[in-house]
Amino acid sequence: MAQCVTCGAELHPERAVKYDYCTAPDCQQRNLKGLTMVAVGMNKAADEYLILDEHTQQDMASGKYRDQRRGLFGSAAALPGQPSSQSGGRAATPAGSAVRPARRRGPSRPRPADRRAWTPSQERLALLYNSQGLRPAEIAAKLGVSSHLVTQIILAARNRGKS
Repeated sequence: MAQCVTCGAELHPERAVKYDYCTAPDCQQRNLKGLTMVAVGMNKAADEYLILDEHTQQDMASGKYRDQRRGLFGSAAALPGQPSSQSGGRAATPAGSAVRPARRRGPSRPRPADRRAWTPSQERLALLYNSQGLRPAEIAAKLGVSSHLVTQIILAARNRGKS
């Protein structure tokens, strides 16, 4: 029967398959090892986090994971501590926090308050249809504009106190 490497207690056969230490708090604290995680860009909205093991490294090396935000395909696996932009994955610390580069943007210019993307007649009609209970998508179809613009018109009017 297998024994704990720390205290020498007998290990349950099922535990001995995967671990060489027992479940005593002192033994677990002494022998527990953290996992290395990797963030894999799966789509434009989110990353998928995987445990970086041999299987994941092979998948990354084969180009299975592609970061759609950058449109890059990979042929090299990211090793722990070495981010690989080619594979679409970023190696993370054992705690699971990935370091991402800061996005650079030009200086933003505030839009003047009196300059709107809609006409006064469009605003009057949108507010009238809204008061009748039509949804923004229905109003947009009647006015020939996007539902986003209709929502902006209604919200701007509410903020000014007209609706």
